Amino acid sequence: MPTVVLETQIHAPIEVCFDLARDIDAHCRTTGSTQERAVAGVTTGLIGMGQSVTFEAVHFGVRQRLSTRIVEFERPHRFVDEMTRGAFKTMRHLHEFLPIAGATLMRDTLQWTAPLGWLGIVADKLFLEKYMRNFLLQRNSNLKKLAQSP
Repeated sequence: MPTVVLETQIHAPIEVCFDLARDIDAHCRTTGSTQERAVAGVTTGLIGMGQSVTFEAVHFGVRQRLSTRIVEFERPHRFVDEMTRGAFKTMRHLHEFLPIAGATLMRDTLQWTAPLGWLGIVADKLFLEKYMRNFLLQRNSNLKKLAQSP
């Protein structure tokens, strides 16, 4: 199962970082390159335990929908969302927040199983893992800018 782990240091309080990471409006603003928008479930504001959201976005030139549900929630330290419907066979995203010397360390651990058996494994190796890492890097960079803005 491919796994992407990213750590982003943000000079903002842990509560601010945690809430921005679960803010549907902030998610849409920080993923502009894929034209993400929330179309079902919680479509604005903060998402919480047991709630779900469906995002519509363009990936690889194809408009797709991905639905996730918050399955673990411990404010302001961690939450987990899992895909309930979408292009992947499985997807799990662990969001962790750790206070560090006047800042917050935000750690993302994203795991997925591609569809289509061995073709999905080949896709992971050829381009999907890099694509997912770059998607998260861009989102986290934009989220950091939001959190650190006055």
